[in-house]
Amino acid sequence: MLSVWFRVIRVRFLLASIIAVSTALSLNWWMHSSIDIFDAILTFAGVMALHASVDLLNDYWDFKRGIDTITKRTKMSGGTGVLPEGLLKPSTVYRAGVAFLIIGSLVGSYFVITDGIIIAIILGFAILSIYFYSTKIVDSGLGEFFVAVKGSMIVIGTFFIQSGQITLESIFAGIIIGTLSSMVLFIASFPDHDADKSKGRKTLVISVGKQKASRLFWVFPIISFTVIIIGVSMELFPYLSLISLFTIPLMIKSGLGLQKNYDSVDELVPFMSSTLMFSRITGVLFVISFLIPLLLEF
Repeated sequence: MLSVWFRVIRVRFLLASIIAVSTALSLNWWMHSSIDIFDAILTFAGVMALHASVDLLNDYWDFKRGIDTITKRTKMSGGTGVLPEGLLKPSTVYRAGVAFLIIGSLVGSYFVITDGIIIAIILGFAILSIYFYSTKIVDSGLGEFFVAVKGSMIVIGTFFIQSGQITLESIFAGIIIGTLSSMVLFIASFPDHDADKSKGRKTLVISVGKQKASRLFWVFPIISFTVIIIGVSMELFPYLSLISLFTIPLMIKSGLGLQKNYDSVDELVPFMSSTLMFSRITGVLFVISFLIPLLLEF
């Protein structure tokens, strides 16, 4: 049963939020040589709860709308399959999603008390967008935008909790991490195009069509890499942050594979996986780039 819950929560995708929090913590450590361990642990717990909530509620609503029963499921798309296979009851998944949302909100409320209005604004955005993500937000074609903003908010909020500041460094870092996460959602929506469209969902891929959307893929890494380069040139980030560009070959492989196989689910799966790897490895290298200069001082 535990494995079923891990599956419906999509544990391996939680790494995106772990990287987002880690980015803010490492950035703060690089800038201020300090970290509040208690606040860091609590931030991880709250962010993980909110991330689990959006995934659980997404599975619930996709099943209720009949999307997951007609889409072809892969390891990268098409939902978790837990509800179509009858492994859990829809009401159980919904209650779990709401419970995680409440837990995350309570953790966030603690930081509202300790850190003020900025965290309240971020938390308010998180609660509303998580609950309405699988209905209003995705149906409006704003799914990718939401994920990008969510990732940015995690970085900015975590940095603010640690430092009491919103800086250009934290904003730039948020844009990088948010865009990398959004790219994973973007490519994973290609196999679900027909099922999503038939049930009234409006993703970016549906809005512009598969062929045009396959070319839009390049926008995501270009934004992330451009912001990294600008950040380094402005001395907002250490020169070592350029190690994040080592993943360019993996990005090229993913983008070319998408353009060639955007209309074939089976052929696209390896490139969805490589896009996920590109996003995570780039994020991890970005985090490491802030830690290495400090470790070299010891």
